Amino acid sequence: MRSFVSVGLAVVAVLSSASVPSFASSDPPDPLAEFLGQQPTWTACAQGLECADVVVPLDYREPPSGKLSLRVSRKKASGPRRGVLVVNPGGPGASGLTLPAFFATTPLGKSYDLVGFDPRGVGGSTSLTCRTVPEIATADSRPPDGEFAKWAAEARAAEDACERASGGMRRFINTANTARDVDVIRTVLGEQKINYFGYSYGTYLGAVYGSLFPEHLDRSVLDSSVHPEKLWHEQFKGQAIATRRNVDLWSAWAAAWDDTLHLGTSAAEVVATVEQVSASLAADPARGPTRTEFDAAIGVGARFRPLWGDVAAVVGELRRGGDTHAAAERGARMATIARDELRSGVYDTVTCEADWPRDVETYYEEMRVFRDRYPYGFGVVRAAPTACTFRTFTPPEPMVALKRDGYPVGVVVQAEGDTQTQYESGPAMAGALGDNLITVLDEGKHGIYGSGNACVDSAVERYLLDGVLPGSASTCPGDPRPDPVAGSARSFESTVESLGRGAAR
Repeated sequence: MRSFVSVGLAVVAVLSSASVPSFASSDPPDPLAEFLGQQPTWTACAQGLECADVVVPLDYREPPSGKLSLRVSRKKASGPRRGVLVVNPGGPGASGLTLPAFFATTPLGKSYDLVGFDPRGVGGSTSLTCRTVPEIATADSRPPDGEFAKWAAEARAAEDACERASGGMRRFINTANTARDVDVIRTVLGEQKINYFGYSYGTYLGAVYGSLFPEHLDRSVLDSSVHPEKLWHEQFKGQAIATRRNVDLWSAWAAAWDDTLHLGTSAAEVVATVEQVSASLAADPARGPTRTEFDAAIGVGARFRPLWGDVAAVVGELRRGGDTHAAAERGARMATIARDELRSGVYDTVTCEADWPRDVETYYEEMRVFRDRYPYGFGVVRAAPTACTFRTFTPPEPMVALKRDGYPVGVVVQAEGDTQTQYESGPAMAGALGDNLITVLDEGKHGIYGSGNACVDSAVERYLLDGVLPGSASTCPGDPRPDPVAGSARSFESTVESLGRGAAR
């Protein structure tokens, strides 16, 4: 249940540029001088990369109060070098150490030194450790009211356990300090400017870096952006809404193929069929997947267009009482992807930078609505209490509005059916920064560049390599919807494997 309560994704608050410690020379001497003058030692590490450790302050406001170590990786340009491209995979709490190896397989690896890192608190950097707690609540996509208090108790226990084990560093694990760490890395590398590519939570980190250090940022790509004005409680509730939107689109598609699928002649009839199956599984869980697994499978399967035929097959088999073993196996695999989407390393600290409602009754009211209206893909989890509901520390600095003032126009890429960072987040981020937006039509993937979308790949590479922006509001097609008569050209296993990687980014 713990992974259901600790919802994953996407991204954090920062302080205003007016309150950011200056990295410029000063009189008296710059308190960051010892950090900026480091000479890192690079050694071979995983996947053909070089790695080094860089020391940064625990607290940039009080540099002498403590130090942290950051593990940094790089892959030097294989051709004429344009500069440095810092990359981040998201999270919050995801390791970015091996991401340069992925980018090295793209045309960007010819022109850029690719730089990745484990953010403070993560992986090979000084880690933030939180103790685990016994599971209290039962994983349930449609929990009865009587279970709500157990969800809250588990969230409170998770926060208390994290606070006990996190020492004195927890309150300094935030996006603003991670952005400052990036600027230390830039200085240590001897670069006047960096270029930046961030996925998911990494979009927020990139926007924060540009807001704090605009003079040191050149080109930037924010792929699958978080919403700059919905951090964090509203962002996560939006995930459930986006999931239901995909289910409704799938239902309309299935209705159009009723002669083949026989699930209903309208979207409403198809949803009614899904609900009929869900109710039958709740009444007799031994006959196939549990209702919770089924609800999860519907949510994640409807998100990915190549899986739409498989979702219909699962519903059809369970409705007819046919090969329930095969249907259960397929449903369980999709449910696994849905559960994996909810996991994130230092989520319980980073997302607590924002203020969450403290009254558990507020969550209970929303859980009742989300349980009934958004049951698919663990929608109720997005409305449930988290560790941040019971935050035990005071963030050391306020959140600030993002802005682009002093660095070039960048690119935001957003898929219409993305559930982790729902579509509205992309236009909002592009609007906040004055960036150009690429909309990926009828697509549910999260993390588009490098996922097989040739249109997005071409536009991003033309921008990062040649400086040519896409249109201010351009579009690219997503994966095509399947033809249930012709069947899928890809196996279910290969589709789930590839889409699952995108979901976890």
